[in-house]
Amino acid sequence: MTTAERAPSARRDELLEAAYRYVLEHGLADVSLRPLAAAVGSSPRVLLFLFGSKDGLVRNLLARARADELAALASAGGAPDAVWAWLVAAEHRALLRLWVEAYARSLVDPDGPWGGFAERTVADWLDVLAPAGDDADRTLLLAVLRGALLDLLATGDAERTTAAVRRFLS
Repeated sequence: MTTAERAPSARRDELLEAAYRYVLEHGLADVSLRPLAAAVGSSPRVLLFLFGSKDGLVRNLLARARADELAALASAGGAPDAVWAWLVAAEHRALLRLWVEAYARSLVDPDGPWGGFAERTVADWLDVLAPAGDDADRTLLLAVLRGALLDLLATGDAERTTAAVRRFLS
């Protein structure tokens, strides 16, 4: 029986949540099972049993992050100013840094556990921004929001990036 065929377990869910908190703080690209397992109160062997492999764990962590991102973006209702307000909120920086890390990694390692992450998130965000207009309008809006987000994450300058987004939206 493969990991994907196993019924979900409370312990698996608990470890996934603990590992998710860990990668939000420490990043995911160079995560090693031994320190991760120690930090979440488990062992590498248990993590491998529950998730099948390190890649399986990474895929589950990316799915968990994507679920958080989608829920938050959906709560903004597609309104560009509400989406930006969520993106600029300091309490979301860890999730957004993880998103950038996963997005970039999926571009350079398309066959790894990151594979397809960037493409899926583009589609996700375009769906969320559906009220903003046609494909070209949504693509332009997405480019501006993500560009401003990258600048925000690099500099922490919420005032400057917010001014730029507001100018674009007006």
